[in-house]
Amino acid sequence: MNRDYIREYISYVRVEKGLSKNSLEAYERDLRKLDAWTAKNGLQLLSLTRQDLREWLIDLSGGRISESSKRRLISSVRGFYKFLMTDGHLEKSPAEDLDTPFKSFYLPKFLTQHEMELLLSQPDVETGSGLRDRAMLELMYACGLRVSEVVNLKVQNADLDGGILTCTGKGGKTRRVPIGKNAIKWLRAYLAERRKIEKITVDNLFVSAFGKPLTRQQIHSMIKEQSEKCGLKDVSPHTLRHSFATHLIQNRADIRSVQQMLGHADISTTQIYTHITDAHLKTAYENFHPRSKKG
Repeated sequence: MNRDYIREYISYVRVEKGLSKNSLEAYERDLRKLDAWTAKNGLQLLSLTRQDLREWLIDLSGGRISESSKRRLISSVRGFYKFLMTDGHLEKSPAEDLDTPFKSFYLPKFLTQHEMELLLSQPDVETGSGLRDRAMLELMYACGLRVSEVVNLKVQNADLDGGILTCTGKGGKTRRVPIGKNAIKWLRAYLAERRKIEKITVDNLFVSAFGKPLTRQQIHSMIKEQSEKCGLKDVSPHTLRHSFATHLIQNRADIRSVQQMLGHADISTTQIYTHITDAHLKTAYENFHPRSKKG
């Protein structure tokens, strides 16, 4: 029986690195693509060369794969072959000096503070689902949560008296984030409504009218629906997270504190929000400073 080296690698990183389920699934998808390509071309995973890997990436590029996806593919392959070397299956990794596509600079989309207020005011809080959605939007913006973190929040994670939320992010890492007064107010109102749901058997914070946990897709659809009601386009759960960080930086929050609240392992990831703020300030300067225009 042929050994499934990919499965062995996924088991290894699950234990050694404690990656999230989504990351593990992405790694396995990437490596299964490579495995399918090697089989199609009569090759073997253990005998691939650097040139083989480059040709694989070129083939994938024909399918209009994004630069960020290419970077993740290369990261997956590098980790896989490093594991095979460590495990004694290879003497040298063919992915060791594989070129990484140029990482283009981009500024993530965020809402202005006025747009954020518009979005927060959209749910009909006279209904149970509207009250839940308002509380959810307030909490996501107040704490900079990922949608996966919202899905997995439990009632006991929200200490409303202490004003602290405990959430579990990527890699199973837990962090504590302050909850603002507005979010606390709406969460209290929602929890009172939640207690009226009959036969609820889960401790998830946000649930449907039938007491079932909400899915990522349901939350994404809710945000899209509410944003379109006030004329905002292309708003996703991550837009709220970007808005949270951007508004903190714009209001002179310490970047290390923002890093901690976002749960970023590397501060360079957080520094993108300083670039957003710099671009915002530059635009304001060019639009309004009397000496910024060329005469």
